[in-house]
Amino acid sequence: MAPSLRLEQLVIRPLQGYAEMAACVSLQRVIWGAEFDQTVPPAILWAAQRTGGIASGAFAPDGSLAGFVFGISGVEGNRLVHWSDMLAVRPDARGIGLGIALKLHQRQVLLERGIEVVYWTFDPLEARNAHINFRRLGVVAREYLRDVYGETGSELHAGIGTDRLVAEWHIRSSRVAERLKTVRSVEGAATGTATSDARGDDAATGGTREALTAAPEAIRISVPLDIQALKRAAPAAAAEHRRVTREAFEHYLGRGYLVVDAERAHEALHYRLVPLES
Repeated sequence: MAPSLRLEQLVIRPLQGYAEMAACVSLQRVIWGAEFDQTVPPAILWAAQRTGGIASGAFAPDGSLAGFVFGISGVEGNRLVHWSDMLAVRPDARGIGLGIALKLHQRQVLLERGIEVVYWTFDPLEARNAHINFRRLGVVAREYLRDVYGETGSELHAGIGTDRLVAEWHIRSSRVAERLKTVRSVEGAATGTATSDARGDDAATGGTREALTAAPEAIRISVPLDIQALKRAAPAAAAEHRRVTREAFEHYLGRGYLVVDAERAHEALHYRLVPLES
């Protein structure tokens, strides 16, 4: 379905007042489903915004909410950081670059506040989000969390749990600046649908015991391009992808590897992991 909106028609700004924050809650239910039990309520959106977080929306000409980004700011050690908790784009506004535009809005606000590190989680089996996170935004990942959100009631999470990689977005870095130049040069950059608010390369692993005994200079972990379609067609195969990739990510990240890229090729998404300097 072709988008019914254009990016230049939308205005991205902080949410204002209870009605706009309630609209954000409604959009969460559109994206994650009516049974999703981890929606962020208006009171938390307001409180986070008031204390240095971000609760911003993209508004269509008719005043409706086409997408939003939400996160909280805090302290890690002796530095300010931001946790980007949710990003969502409604179906008729996908494919026009709105997801990227919301992240750029978030980045600009945080840089003005002196915050340079942003974290969020994403499902490594969701290839579309992962591709955007690494190839377009320039994140890296060094931490894998098992079933971090538990049972959420969302059909998006059913059958595969809520394992997540933790994205690190160093928003003032040259890496991020270079990736964003690429984004701006590509007309109609793709947008993600939802994130809670996305890697010697020849040694591909499916997480088998034999593959995990190797320690090549760089390794690859592959996932299907559409895990939701696979869930519908072959739920057992989707669950097996979770088991296999969990084993592989935990093995390599536990040994000091860093996920640095995610590239689509040969009907799969391939994460590239490299060892950190000792």
